[in-house]
Amino acid sequence: MNERTPEPAGSRTRSVVCSRCGATADSLPLTWTCSVEDGTRLYFCENCARDHIRSIESRLDSAWW
Repeated sequence: MNERTPEPAGSRTRSVVCSRCGATADSLPLTWTCSVEDGTRLYFCENCARDHIRSIESRLDSAWW
């Protein structure tokens, strides 16, 4: 019998890229922001999120800022 032990959620490490400035991180930092635009998940680094927080909170697409 070949049973697999399920992996805990978030255990897979993958590189994340900021959709605004191109900054990268080895895994998704807690300080980054996620947005879904046209069905695509976009990530923004802490600096870009801080610079554009009002637009993000207003739910404007990143093309507007």
